[in-house]
Amino acid sequence: MLWFKCAAMHDPVRPVIKKQAQVGWEAKNRQVDLVIEGPLKGDELLKRMSGWFTADVYTAIEIFKLYGKLKVLDDVDLVVETQSLEEMELLSKKLADVFQDEAWIEAMPKKRLE
Repeated sequence: MLWFKCAAMHDPVRPVIKKQAQVGWEAKNRQVDLVIEGPLKGDELLKRMSGWFTADVYTAIEIFKLYGKLKVLDDVDLVVETQSLEEMELLSKKLADVFQDEAWIEAMPKKRLE
C-alpha cells in the first residue's frame, strides 16, 4: 500500500478510487447518451492527486517505476507491485531518502492480496 502525508492536515493518507471514471460525449447537433465507465491506471490516479500530498507525485511515480509497477487493486486501492522483497526494500529506502516521512509503502505479502 502507498501512503503519503496530506498537504492540508499532515496526516497519513492514501489514494483510493471511490467511483469509476466516466467519459462521455457532447455533440453540437444531437444528444449522445453513451457513457463509458472505466478504472484509472495507477499512475493516472496518482497524477490526479498532485497538490494534495506534500510529496511530488511525479517524482514518486518515477521512483515506483524503478522498482515495480503501480496498480489499482480490485478497482479501489493504489498499490505498487514488485517482483521481490528485495526490490520492495530498495523502494522503501529510496522513498525515505527522497521524501523522508512524506511518502512510504506498507508491504503486504502477495498471498494477502490474492
